[in-house]
Amino acid sequence: MPLPRRPDTTRLYDFNSYWRVHAGNFSTIPQYFKENGYVTMSVGKVFHPGISSNHSDDSPYSWSFPPYHPTSEKYENTKTCRGPDGELHANLLCPVDVVDVPEGTLPDKQSTEQAIRLLEKMKMLSSPFFLAIGYHKPHIPFRYPKEFQKLYPLENITLAPDPQVPDGLPPVAYNPWMDIRQREDIQALNISVPYGPIPVDFQRKIRQSYFASVSYLDTQVGHLLSALDDLQLANSTIIVFTSDHGWALGEHGEWAKYSNFDVTTHVPLMFYVPGRTASFLEAGEKLFPYRNPFDSVSELMEPGRQSVELVELVSLFPTLAGLAGLQVPPRCLIPSFHIMLCREGRSLLKHFRVHDLEDDLYLRGNPRELIAYSQYPRPADSPQWNSDKPSLKDIKIMGYSIRTIDYRYTVWVGFNPNEFLANFSDVHAGELYFVDSDPLQDHNMYNDSQGRELSRSWMP
Repeated sequence: MPLPRRPDTTRLYDFNSYWRVHAGNFSTIPQYFKENGYVTMSVGKVFHPGISSNHSDDSPYSWSFPPYHPTSEKYENTKTCRGPDGELHANLLCPVDVVDVPEGTLPDKQSTEQAIRLLEKMKMLSSPFFLAIGYHKPHIPFRYPKEFQKLYPLENITLAPDPQVPDGLPPVAYNPWMDIRQREDIQALNISVPYGPIPVDFQRKIRQSYFASVSYLDTQVGHLLSALDDLQLANSTIIVFTSDHGWALGEHGEWAKYSNFDVTTHVPLMFYVPGRTASFLEAGEKLFPYRNPFDSVSELMEPGRQSVELVELVSLFPTLAGLAGLQVPPRCLIPSFHIMLCREGRSLLKHFRVHDLEDDLYLRGNPRELIAYSQYPRPADSPQWNSDKPSLKDIKIMGYSIRTIDYRYTVWVGFNPNEFLANFSDVHAGELYFVDSDPLQDHNMYNDSQGRELSRSWMP
């Protein structure tokens, strides 16, 4: 669940502290809706667990009721994966027979069932509600019903289009995917640290299981949306589908999410707004009929309208508030530690006006003025055991990245974790990739004259 502020504003760079204590008593999206009369409910992995959400998913600030967690999620990282040897392992790849796993179910199936129960309750209460469902998959381990492998035959699985570590990639920019190395099936491969590579046949198996996990998740979303239809709530419910990060599947020789590349910072962001993104339904009509992915013939759905503008997840707060008719929080001052309620993202409301956006050229503005920011910390200039998830005290370098329609530019600079300050005079490395000529970001042009000019001129 994103806060409406950036890491340098919240000073949250790891999962080892609770923002209300460490940074400030900042308002969350569900808290804002709760304070404006909504019943707010949490199902699954909405906030990151542990101290980062005060071991309570930020209750009672954000939620009207105690958050729901599936009882079976405690088995996610245990030895429930049947290996080729017939024994159970704690593997990365974990296709399962659901009837054989503990409790005979999986966390995301339980979350869908609970979310539908809550929708039924809200239908009876006729109260405005905010329901957040945090699905686990495709988070590792790839533990999913094994029948979903049939959708992705291994012989059809290709490798990443750029499976090699690029020659011009600075060592500080590389993530050594230490988390997947801890899985038993990866350990058995005896892969060298930090650059690997993972054997080609196993790369295909990882990609197959990731795709299968995504399709399994799709069915859960499908069941949930179908229930919304059945309960006749689709005409009065705004829906947002998004993710907290992407995931490298062998691109640049990397796996997991710990970098500033597009593949790990680019996420799906889809909205359904009744009467705006689709017409209101007539009695008996269904907008979200469930489609079984295993049906041999599946009716194609009409695609929704797409925007190619660069947007950021910090825009969720002002956009959702505006769509719901609530006052949009003001922009944050600098600094804003003393301000409970403000936002740093721009509202996306212009995309949801009723008239035909295809003819509204003025709404598009100048795409070259749009910028998306990201950043990632590192403990050292070269990959090491804690490069992917350094604790605050160990962060020595911060990678600041800007993505425009034309390029991605990243500069890795010295960082003082005690003062929360980046030193842009202490440049450790840089990256510059041009979208048109290098969409996969494999050819670092930073050392050309343009890169040197950018490093002197740009400050966040």
